[in-house]
Amino acid sequence: MTFQAMGQSAGAPLGRIGRPVVPAQEVELKLELALEAADMLIGSDLLPTGSAVARLRSIYFDTPGQDLRKAGFTLRIRESGGRRIQTVKAAGPGAGGLFARPEWEQPVEDDRPLLDVTTPLKALLGDNYKYLGPAFEVLVERRTWMVSWEDATIELVLDRGEVVAGDRRSPLCEIELELKRGSTAALFSLARRIDTAVPLRLGVLNKAERGYRLLGPAARAVKTEPVALTADVTAAAAFHRIAGACLRQFRLNEALIDPRDGEAVHQARVALRRLRSAFTIHKAIASDGQFDRLREELRWLAAELGTARGLDVLIARCDAGDIRERLEQARQQAYGDAMTVLASQRARALMLDLSEWLVRGDWLTQPSATEAREQRARDFAASALDRFRKRVRKRGRDLVDLDDATRHELRKDAKKLRYAAEFFAPLFQTRRQMRRYDRFLETLEKLQDELGLLNDAVSTPGLLARVGLDGDQGAAFLITTVEEKAAMIEAAAEAHDAFADTKRFWR
Repeated sequence: MTFQAMGQSAGAPLGRIGRPVVPAQEVELKLELALEAADMLIGSDLLPTGSAVARLRSIYFDTPGQDLRKAGFTLRIRESGGRRIQTVKAAGPGAGGLFARPEWEQPVEDDRPLLDVTTPLKALLGDNYKYLGPAFEVLVERRTWMVSWEDATIELVLDRGEVVAGDRRSPLCEIELELKRGSTAALFSLARRIDTAVPLRLGVLNKAERGYRLLGPAARAVKTEPVALTADVTAAAAFHRIAGACLRQFRLNEALIDPRDGEAVHQARVALRRLRSAFTIHKAIASDGQFDRLREELRWLAAELGTARGLDVLIARCDAGDIRERLEQARQQAYGDAMTVLASQRARALMLDLSEWLVRGDWLTQPSATEAREQRARDFAASALDRFRKRVRKRGRDLVDLDDATRHELRKDAKKLRYAAEFFAPLFQTRRQMRRYDRFLETLEKLQDELGLLNDAVSTPGLLARVGLDGDQGAAFLITTVEEKAAMIEAAAEAHDAFADTKRFWR
């Protein structure tokens, strides 16, 4: 969901500094489900009797250079029953499955786009408008119900079909809950009610994004991307965008988790760690009655994926042989366990809870945090970065003399500082700040790497024991001498000294 809709839902002026939030024309919650679950839903008694059924063919247009996508717009012509409607949307990912965006619709006679002054596209494209052409198609059977739920009227749309781009195809099965009247809370309440009957997953891709993904390389693990922050947004707006980006990264990687490629589970855990760090960084803004529970649930979910990731790392260090076979067997089991957890009602509910909390949680309106929420994101970021940098510098003093537990806490603090630096980097974009940012991140990553090696040395025995490879069989993975560990500690201390001497990029 865009931040505009967030402000509208919560009734709080949380957009740009000094400006009211612009109401959105469309607010919808997107949910994914399996084809068999869709059949179960249609046959259940959850929905009103009878539904409107239509077959839709939607052609999405863009230039060869994808100028519309880059500018954040989509253009489609949808045909159903011989009638064609052209729709232009101010596109962009919805944070946490909730989408809100302005749109322009008009009837057209055929499959050729009509660009006139009623939409912003002709002015946007300039002379490039002549290069517009079909990019991909979406073919679905659509069933529509109008549902009265609590205080709201909600249009429930079930789409089943496929996205087609050239000779590439991708199946599609999703629900969209569009709010026609009432409060946003009813969208989530209805989603939870449906989830009790058929499993739902929070959706973070709209149909246009699905099509553009088909035009690119085969789906692969999604790495961290910069968060769109500008200096004129509030601290609360920044938190919402950061958290929404982390949630999106997790869901995109969750769908790709497979034991044949460990990168997706790694990036899913990165997304969860970043989201937990965002909670910690923004505690002064976001702490309310749900804050601690949600943060602990994120900790639980990340831990459930930890064994699979740990075994991926060990196997990468292991040559072929009996031990590798044992690790591979354990890895298959760990991935099976992880995927069971991800499919559980607890994990599904967590995604919905997070999405709703970001949109309408009590943190948005708590009087005690009003000043913190409404300060400039840049000012909030500078204070937060100062605080975490001071903690890392102080905790790392005399690192050689620290015990394993304290070094582990230092590693976690360094990780939070790195995530904060990455979150807030777009707020500090002068040439000098960007040079300092590169050097700052370089020394911080080096410190993290050295502390990570020490952490692996401490945690690996426990992981080996869990898979029955403790003792002599697991000795190849362990640090066996005091001298080896001492050398690693010294390297970490040197990395900390280099970091401590690095200038701040935000001051």
